[in-house]
Amino acid sequence: QVQLVESGGGLVQTGGSLRLSCAASGRTFSMYAMGWFRQAPGKEREFVAAISRSYVTIYAESVKGRFTISRDNAKNTVYLQTLSLKPEDTAVYYCAADQTSYMSLNTDSSDYEYWGQGTQVTVSS
Repeated sequence: QVQLVESGGGLVQTGGSLRLSCAASGRTFSMYAMGWFRQAPGKEREFVAAISRSYVTIYAESVKGRFTISRDNAKNTVYLQTLSLKPEDTAVYYCAADQTSYMSLNTDSSDYEYWGQGTQVTVSS
């Protein structure tokens, strides 16, 4: 089992940046693909980015070129670097873990078994 704790959210102005972190417990972090999702008020949870066990990455079109996902297996941590933030990026951001094969990379939230509590990102206009 994996426990996930996000941090790094906050209030920023349009065009600003934040670096979100997600620390995982346990010694099997490298066995999980990791994803970031977000949920804005009144909207469904949506995929943001994911990184496979083999370090392949995939992004939602809405964040491509502005967000970067990375992982540090030695620190059991996955990061989401956000740049050029827009008001429409305002949401609670969740990290999630998917125990899957080495090359697999999923964008559907139902494929992820473990979830953090979320961190709020608010972008003011």
